[in-house]
Amino acid sequence: MQLSLLLVYALSVFMLIITPGPVVALVVNTSLVAGPRRALLTALGTNWASLVLVMVAALILSGTLAVSTTLLNWISLAGCVFIGHIALHGLMHSSAAASAQAAPAKTRGSGLITGFLVGISNPKDILFFVSFFPQFINVTSSFKGSIALLALVWIVIDLSILTAYIFLMRHAFALKYQRKIARASSFTLLLVAVGGAIYSGWILFN
Repeated sequence: MQLSLLLVYALSVFMLIITPGPVVALVVNTSLVAGPRRALLTALGTNWASLVLVMVAALILSGTLAVSTTLLNWISLAGCVFIGHIALHGLMHSSAAASAQAAPAKTRGSGLITGFLVGISNPKDILFFVSFFPQFINVTSSFKGSIALLALVWIVIDLSILTAYIFLMRHAFALKYQRKIARASSFTLLLVAVGGAIYSGWILFN
């Protein structure tokens, strides 16, 4: 095992996840509006999406799957539209955050699925797993072993950071400014969606 390469990968993953983006903004907003339980389900949904992206990257690296840049940009564009929808919904309903609790069964499903859809269409994660992830595939002498190790490191760091964000948002200070933080998170999502849509659209149509 190349420990130095693994440490570089872990640091890269840490910086990627902790930096505010659509996943962090969604989880923070969900924690404030619907509580930590739904936020944890949302985080699990985004993590599930990351594992799917790991599998796609592994298939590409093994030569089993070929994905065109055009397809990736269409997926990214569709994801930006979905993220924008969530952002606008959050901005319109942030004033009613205290009464935004849904029925328990629906809350579980929608949290997990929404997290997955945002994660699987997150432009930042797509670029990471398709372009940056392959650089660390030689962290062990075994291809399958490297994929398993890199995926495990991602899962541990991802869930740790998102869980920390969730419970930080339940702190008294965060609850005091709940409406403002929720609006800021939704606005961040909107900026990511608009910026990503412009970038993907420009590449696709130029």
